[in-house]
Amino acid sequence: MDNSINSGGFSLMPPVVKNLLIINGIFYLATFLLAQRGIDLVSLFGMHIIGATDFKPWQIITYMFVHGSFGHIFFNMFALWMFGAVIENSLGSRRFLFYYLVTGIGAAIIHYTIIYFQIHPTSLLINQFLDHPSLETYRLWAENNTAPEFKTMVAQNWAHLQYNPDSLVELINITFTARNNYLNGFVIIGASGSVFGLLLAFGMMFPNSKIYIYFLLPIKAKWFVVIYGAIELVYGVAGTADGIGHFAHLGGMLFGFILLMIWRKKREI
Repeated sequence: MDNSINSGGFSLMPPVVKNLLIINGIFYLATFLLAQRGIDLVSLFGMHIIGATDFKPWQIITYMFVHGSFGHIFFNMFALWMFGAVIENSLGSRRFLFYYLVTGIGAAIIHYTIIYFQIHPTSLLINQFLDHPSLETYRLWAENNTAPEFKTMVAQNWAHLQYNPDSLVELINITFTARNNYLNGFVIIGASGSVFGLLLAFGMMFPNSKIYIYFLLPIKAKWFVVIYGAIELVYGVAGTADGIGHFAHLGGMLFGFILLMIWRKKREI
């Protein structure tokens, strides 16, 4: 596919970008309005890890439209418009929407793949106890636990269990609840994965275009993407507790890169 702008001219608000902005805005308002009535859209539509009791299949799409704060949605939507309008004009609306959704799904996949390996040792110990409840399996959990979320609970319950073996049945129920709460605590929301995919696409399709940092400092798009990607990788590996899904951002960029390379190989862009 030719990357030049079609003969209809450049649209500052192409249809898919416009509708994505509207849908995100509706979700944002609904999140806060319904929260006052006890309806938690973040829990319902945010993406949970597979295996959590709150996980639902539709969340791999709907999580992209849920945001937690005004700043969160504002910067995502600004970037969606700034980069998305150019890319939609170049790729066409149908291909642009496909790209947007694939990068968002890819972001969730990469994010939870990393999370899975991070929590696997803890999950293994918990499941080992629940599958074969005994003093021995709980002792193994108590001695090998590395998750700070369970540190106090496991230590206290182990001390109690040694002197009160009859409390094992009660402890099984407590552990079931604790495991569910633990897994349900992993939830991602927001369009950031797709936005980083758009940033990657902009850098690959228009590498020498200037991006103005803080509207003042110009930098070529290709170098902006490389620097931003490196920063996300460093923060992701460092495991910063800033509440940001850095590997989700990288996942959006990775899936975007793969998709663009496939299209280029097929000479479709």
